[in-house]
Amino acid sequence: MKNDYDIIVVGAGPAGSVAARYAAQRGVSVLLLEKESKPGAFVRCGEAVNKNKLKEFINPDPDWISSTINSFSLIAPDGCEITLQFDEEGYILDRTLFDYRLALSAIDEGAELLSDAYVYDLIMDDGIVRGVRVETGSRRLDLKSRIVIAADGVGSRIGRFAGISTFIDYRDMECCVQVTASGVNYINGNSCYFYFGKRYAPEGYVWVFPKGSNTANIGVGISGYAGKSRSASVYLKNFIDNYYPGIKIIKKIAGGVPSTATLKQIISPGIMLAGDSARQVNPLSGGGIISGMTAGSIAGRIAAESVLLNQPDHIRAYQTEWHSRLGKKHEIYNLIKKGVFNFDDTRLNSIAKTFREVPPGKRSLGRLFCTALINNPSLLPEVAKVFVV
Repeated sequence: MKNDYDIIVVGAGPAGSVAARYAAQRGVSVLLLEKESKPGAFVRCGEAVNKNKLKEFINPDPDWISSTINSFSLIAPDGCEITLQFDEEGYILDRTLFDYRLALSAIDEGAELLSDAYVYDLIMDDGIVRGVRVETGSRRLDLKSRIVIAADGVGSRIGRFAGISTFIDYRDMECCVQVTASGVNYINGNSCYFYFGKRYAPEGYVWVFPKGSNTANIGVGISGYAGKSRSASVYLKNFIDNYYPGIKIIKKIAGGVPSTATLKQIISPGIMLAGDSARQVNPLSGGGIISGMTAGSIAGRIAAESVLLNQPDHIRAYQTEWHSRLGKKHEIYNLIKKGVFNFDDTRLNSIAKTFREVPPGKRSLGRLFCTALINNPSLLPEVAKVFVV
């Protein structure tokens, strides 16, 4: 291992591994750092992705696909269920295997990987990031680089080290808890289920994502505000006790998910933020895998271009391209989220009842949100911008 690289990527999740791969493809030297024992060793995620969007970055492999999804069901507080079929398949992943394979794809392109590597500080020179300080085992190393890509998760420490404000208000966070459980015998194995209502998920939702063999991810995300009075774990336990008593818990994870628009600043001299660290998560759904990979692909390519052109300021193009590609849509999703997540249970029941009158073949997410926001016409043009009705 060298002590000087063109690009150092911190964090081997989807955003970081894709950034490392896209940079290495262009012939620059890349080091990918992961604080865990290996990529995918500790994952907190619902694991759902769109098949076609995933294929932009990696060919699907049955080894890390737990189940295939072709519909999802939305359940109102009173139990009224709406099912939406869709043409594009989705997957529930095994993120442990998926993240590991994604990191290997970066190595295949020439990137180096160092696991058990905890970045405790940045190397700074007159306000410019020049590398990272790493603790690995009993050693401390100074690793220099021309650009650092921070893909180190929510509330990025690396971003803060560089002077970027990564603080997020608790009201812009979703408190999430998920179990993977066996003995889940009551679901359609090709559909994702979403439950709404104040009883189980105030300003959020409960999800049930099948993983095959009567196994599923069952989780809840509630607003940070709601989580101050009762924990997400309590809400999830109440839901499981009511809907899936007797299941066997295999594992339990918890964490915070940013549910707001992208950070205003995702670059600074010598550093770029990607993935959860830049809040590049869909604020409406909380999904971050594809968003993170998209951001990583842009960041990795532009970082490599900056090195090859010897133009440090070229990294500014990353912020512009991200906003054009997905950032603007996320701002619209955030507006829609604010418009629907404060509905009381009566309103949610009414929306479900109204939408059930729409013939199954004409149902779409766009039409559903138009139904939900019919009394908020100022948001309808925004819905039209991101959904096909």
